[in-house]
Amino acid sequence: MTAANTSISLFLADDAATTRLGEDLALALKAGDCLALSGDLGAGKSSLARALLRAMADDAELDVPSPTFTLVQSYELRIPVSHFDLYRLGDPSELDELGFDEALQTGVCLVEWPEMAEGELPKERIDLRLEHEGEGRRATITAPAKQFARIQRVLAIRAFLDAHGYAGAERRFLTGDASLRAYESIHPHGGGKRVILMDWPRLPEGPPVLAGKSYPKVAHLAWDAYPFVAIANVLRENGFAAPEIFAADYDQGILLIEDLGTDGVLNAEGKPIAERYRASVACLAHLHSLDIPQDIPVTPDHVHHIPDFDRTAMTMEARLLIDWHLPWKRGAPASDEERADYLAIWNGLIDELDDTEKNLLLRDFHSPNIIWRAKEKDIQRIGLIDFQDAMIGPTAYDLASIVQDARVTIERDLHDQLMADYLSLRHAQGGFDEAKFLKSWAIMSAQRNCKLAGLWVRLLQRDSKPGYMKHMPRTLAYLAIAFEHETLVPLREWCARTGIGGV
Repeated sequence: MTAANTSISLFLADDAATTRLGEDLALALKAGDCLALSGDLGAGKSSLARALLRAMADDAELDVPSPTFTLVQSYELRIPVSHFDLYRLGDPSELDELGFDEALQTGVCLVEWPEMAEGELPKERIDLRLEHEGEGRRATITAPAKQFARIQRVLAIRAFLDAHGYAGAERRFLTGDASLRAYESIHPHGGGKRVILMDWPRLPEGPPVLAGKSYPKVAHLAWDAYPFVAIANVLRENGFAAPEIFAADYDQGILLIEDLGTDGVLNAEGKPIAERYRASVACLAHLHSLDIPQDIPVTPDHVHHIPDFDRTAMTMEARLLIDWHLPWKRGAPASDEERADYLAIWNGLIDELDDTEKNLLLRDFHSPNIIWRAKEKDIQRIGLIDFQDAMIGPTAYDLASIVQDARVTIERDLHDQLMADYLSLRHAQGGFDEAKFLKSWAIMSAQRNCKLAGLWVRLLQRDSKPGYMKHMPRTLAYLAIAFEHETLVPLREWCARTGIGGV
């Protein structure tokens, strides 16, 4: 172990506390981590390992046999885990024969009796020692800075739960996304309705990309939890189904929120359910008819100002296509002339939005962020989540988000039906300029899909997240639909000249 390692000591009063620590560690571990469990016989190593594995599997009845005789037991879980018991290891060199290095490359290695192979285990590991203390036990955790920070985070969340009426609650990983946010499902000790915990550490500054500002600042991405709470509150006040906020620590970025349900708008095959998409579009049409304030009080000393989807933000997002997609597509960056032409085209398109309808836009109104609530009626059937980056801008943006769902193919007949539904509902509200709106829709569709075409490549090349590239053909097909509007002729021709495929 190196001098850079940091330690923490925890008193575990009983077996339940040991189980909770195992559950917490299951949320902190990532592929490549080695957790070495040491301590005397009966100190609780196996109990903690069992709790960790069951939490990782989200299965309280998972059979966790002791690997004392087999030396290793492997589990294909959310993160693969290999459970080693080295008590009967004949020689440390035998660790290679057990496939330790291979297991560590793709998952987590959980090691009991690590002292039997001290020289063979990775130096960058997490050490957890259990010792008897009174009626309970003492856990001492020592880890390198990166792993220790994760452990501190899950322990801070446990303290938050304890302080807000959820002591002893069962925690399970729920989901993560392309951002830094992660979500847990929280099951109260002794029963009760599940709630959702949002784990949202403050967004790092990042390098400057434009006018000395980082990408999140230019694109008006939320830095902390205040915007989420503000938008949730104003949506609920206007009759929409957004999560109630039960508790919040804005400094740490931890929220306890209402669980709106688990049903979405896709069927078992991942295809859109037309009824649910049509209800979503109706919900959106109602939202666009309202006057949403731009300044929303959140706490007695904090007012959230909803940012404008301004020229700088639109351009910065559209630039992702030329900064990331074009070099990936052609194997060479854009020329100075191509870049200047592209930015000039977008400057002109944004000018076309000056007199378009502007209101609250949720920014990512599509299948991952819509909950279907079959027992409710009207707009309450649509549960809204993940709206912390909401802005004031062209309302057509959100219609493009749902009608051209980035995560699922919307066939042209459903696309046309959703557009017709929305236009009909807006006309019924009165004072709706369809021609102006459709021009705005085409521009916003193109802007969003140019952003996504670049974002998928950035996630692949910068963030090592190749899974998003499966959306690329769909994104380019959606862009081609936007190009059907005459306003987009200059951008369509630019794409044709530069070799952007599919359009």
